[in-house]
Amino acid sequence: MAMLAGGATRVINCEIGDDLAGQLHRRICERIRDDLEANLLYLSDGETQLLLASLDLLGVGGTLLVELRRQIETATGIPARSVVITCTHTHDGPVLNALLHDAPTNESYEAKLQGWLVEAAKEAVASARPARLGWGKGVARVGYSRRMCWADGVHTMYNPRGRESPQPLFTGLEGPDDPSHAVLFAVDARDKCIALIHNNTCHATCMENATFASADFPGEARALLRSALGADLPVLYLQGASGDISPWDLSKPRPADGERRAREMGAVLAGETFELIHRAQPTETPVLGHVFEDVEMGVRLPTPEALARAREIAALGEEKAGRGSYVLAVNGVLALWDQFRDRPFDTLPVHAIRIGDCALVTNPCELYCQFGLDTKRRSPAAVTVVVQLADGSSGYCPTIPAIMGGGYSGEAIRWARLEPYAGYKLVEASCRLLRQVWDQG
Repeated sequence: MAMLAGGATRVINCEIGDDLAGQLHRRICERIRDDLEANLLYLSDGETQLLLASLDLLGVGGTLLVELRRQIETATGIPARSVVITCTHTHDGPVLNALLHDAPTNESYEAKLQGWLVEAAKEAVASARPARLGWGKGVARVGYSRRMCWADGVHTMYNPRGRESPQPLFTGLEGPDDPSHAVLFAVDARDKCIALIHNNTCHATCMENATFASADFPGEARALLRSALGADLPVLYLQGASGDISPWDLSKPRPADGERRAREMGAVLAGETFELIHRAQPTETPVLGHVFEDVEMGVRLPTPEALARAREIAALGEEKAGRGSYVLAVNGVLALWDQFRDRPFDTLPVHAIRIGDCALVTNPCELYCQFGLDTKRRSPAAVTVVVQLADGSSGYCPTIPAIMGGGYSGEAIRWARLEPYAGYKLVEASCRLLRQVWDQG
């Protein structure tokens, strides 16, 4: 049977006055700079069905994710575990899973999101038609390592105050970046693009301190792609392994204009996507395969010393301790202890998808870049798309050097809680599943 493909897009904006997610301080949405969206691609070969959704949100997990998949299955017949919901990780979208003690979960928004996604899923399935699929890989450098190493053995995110020259001396960046760029797209019998996926590796944080809603650079790229390929085109940006990757090149002074940086990145991504589409040779009969596994992973609990210090800070209160210290202690360390002390394990869903000679492999973390590179090197596919923050939101997954160096995302807090070997185990699981789905083809 020929491949069927359908797509859909929905605006998923929050309300003015809603809390914005992504920082340790509260930010209230004052305006909508550019639309937050959900973009969907549906594929079916008559046996396997797959629905991919890319949301301009920080992350979706927990009971909300389960309910979204359940409702989509009820409405469309697509098995719930064949619905893979991913997030671009913009830091300018509404709060869902609240990380802060004073920024509540937005239940009204969650209810609307469920309605939007169910309707979009129904549209994607209803619009499915015979399609040819194409894919390709290239280079579009937009992200840079953001973890800095110092002569005293401490590692930090960016360059915090008090660590300037001459002491301690900056000794280099902790890890690599990944400028590879991948594209997957579907066209119908008239060569009209049904939906488009593109994938790169960088935190969507150009405007991370803003008081407006924005899709950040994925939204800028989307607008440029639509200007050439169709105003209603579903464009899915799948976020690569970018837990330690920033839009800013730390070897240069950081400019103040985040909006300009988002536009620059959007132009770079859109340009390479156009080039890859132009070079691709779509096929009507690509192999479609999908396997998944729920991987149990250990959780790092705070040390007795870290726990004692967090309790001291909590006792001081936010005003005396300072906002950042208080949030990390209460919402990071103490919340981690309360949630996982009785059973220090988490469950990480991993998906491996084959579409012709293109592979998509997913995880629910903010995965450090090295793990994405390791997965690509071991993949059997010509084009491999590593997708983080998919099918859940399990926080940072750092390397062992990052854990040894400490600093934000290296230390054990609720959103950086996974065991030291978690990333390495995810690479093993991902590559094993990729081999499995390739052998089935």
